[in-house]
Amino acid sequence: MSSLIIASCVILCCSFSSSFRLEKLGALKWDKVVHGNQTWRLITCIWLHAGVIHLLANMLSLIFIGIRLEQQFGFSTLSVPFCSGSVLSSLFIQRSISVGASGALFGLLGAMLSELLTNWTIYTNKAAALITLTVIIVINLAVRILPHIDNFAHIGGFLTGFLLRFVLLLRPQFGWVGRKHLPASAPVTSKHKAYQYLFLVIAMVLLIVGFTVGLVMLFRGENGHDHCSWCHYLSCVPTSKWHCGN
Repeated sequence: MSSLIIASCVILCCSFSSSFRLEKLGALKWDKVVHGNQTWRLITCIWLHAGVIHLLANMLSLIFIGIRLEQQFGFSTLSVPFCSGSVLSSLFIQRSISVGASGALFGLLGAMLSELLTNWTIYTNKAAALITLTVIIVINLAVRILPHIDNFAHIGGFLTGFLLRFVLLLRPQFGWVGRKHLPASAPVTSKHKAYQYLFLVIAMVLLIVGFTVGLVMLFRGENGHDHCSWCHYLSCVPTSKWHCGN
């Protein structure tokens, strides 16, 4: 809990509303990363916020979502998803800046979903837990199809967190954890199940391939929309009230 408060305080100190000031402080901007050799913006952008509402929304989400996972797995392993989402954002958002830790928060949601699916048998109300988490994820993604919101960072963070859970947050079997209370003649239980190792390998391959392809495309100056004609609907859906031209 203390580490979450520290992280929230750091984010609070770096919240500004001016686009010019955000760009100077390290906001994610495609041309600066690709042509200005400022790769560090892929990381620094997550510590900046566009305003008080943006900041408070992320802080509340960090507290309510992150506490449970931090208690189970520790702060150090949860810090990795905070660097996710920026690559996908840079591939699709190239005309404006992007800031915020929302991609990392969606990474925590992805980790919670994979945690639920992996340890399905230990939950008493399985359907209720799955439906509740799915509704939360869908609502959060749906709200973010409004204009001027970088949903690609959210989607990239969610997918990264979902896969990283299988790599970094392996949970030992209950039989292995409680082995010290068993008699010496009891059969030896392996620490992890075979399917956990299988998921680990698949997730690691997908992460390596995904980040490699994304970074290669990014530094070649490619636009993600050239390879996906419908992907713009993932970040903004035009209606009679607004348009998504930019």
